[in-house]
Amino acid sequence: MTQSTFLHAAITAIGSYVPHKQLTNEDMAAMVDTNDEWIVQRTGIKARRIAEENEFTSHLCIKAVQDLVDRYEKVLDDVELIIVATHTPDLPFPSVACLIQAHFGIPATGAYDLNATCAGFTYALHTASGMIEAGLHRKVLVVGADSLSKITDYTDRSTCILFGDGAGAVLVERSDELPSYVAHHLGTDGTGGKHVYRTGLASELNGIPLAGEGKLVQNGREVYKFAVSTVPQGISALLEKSGLQKEDIDWFIPHSANLRIIESICEKSGIAFDKALYSLVHYGNTSAASIPLALDLGVKEGKVKSGDTLLLYGFGGGLTHAGLLVKWTL
Repeated sequence: MTQSTFLHAAITAIGSYVPHKQLTNEDMAAMVDTNDEWIVQRTGIKARRIAEENEFTSHLCIKAVQDLVDRYEKVLDDVELIIVATHTPDLPFPSVACLIQAHFGIPATGAYDLNATCAGFTYALHTASGMIEAGLHRKVLVVGADSLSKITDYTDRSTCILFGDGAGAVLVERSDELPSYVAHHLGTDGTGGKHVYRTGLASELNGIPLAGEGKLVQNGREVYKFAVSTVPQGISALLEKSGLQKEDIDWFIPHSANLRIIESICEKSGIAFDKALYSLVHYGNTSAASIPLALDLGVKEGKVKSGDTLLLYGFGGGLTHAGLLVKWTL
């Protein structure tokens, strides 16, 4: 862990998109043995958005980026790098980032996807800010998006109630006057990879046979234990690095995995729960999209204001986690 104070990188625009199709708890009850009360009590989720059969992650990303362009009147021609955080790309390759470049016709830009699952958006923001701080780029487009409905096993009662689809995008630009980034904290526990995974070319992990046949498999109890122990420790490390106190945080925006996880993290870290922003109630767990969706909901609702100090914290498969302290300047 090293001290990080970014003096030149600023978030200058935000956009988001979720599919129109809604899958409510009542809809879920018609599919598996569950009900609205059971789902809300255990997760806080009431509904989730589901992509159409021919709608994929790149489509969600493109609409989120277009929302950013329309709302903030931004030009993308001078974007120098596109980073897409996702673990559900349309194809193994070309990357979703390349598909975004093609759609918007950005003339001279690097483009790649980054996979840190539910921590992907904070990892991508960290990468973008580092690129700008190093003087390598001046304008980076960062997108967090997933189409989890494509990999959800809708016969698995314990997981299918959780997941939805969506995308969120931000522009990160060089700014000497109003920098956004304050501090970061990253961590990994690769031994926990067996607790949440999707099979691919390999059929085993560290000698353990894998199930699922391309669908997401999760041990919710173990992921819960990881999150509620790891994230509060990461928050303490972030505050120590930055010299801030928990009272200085205006809004806490964690990965929207489960409302009970967020409540426990707040309790253990001493952050008031009413400072937490989340997107899971109507969108479900959208993995890499959940933090930008929650942030944009806060912006649209007038909660997040210029000058606010935000604590973003992603955690998920890998097992990975990443937290950022950000000064909101829009």
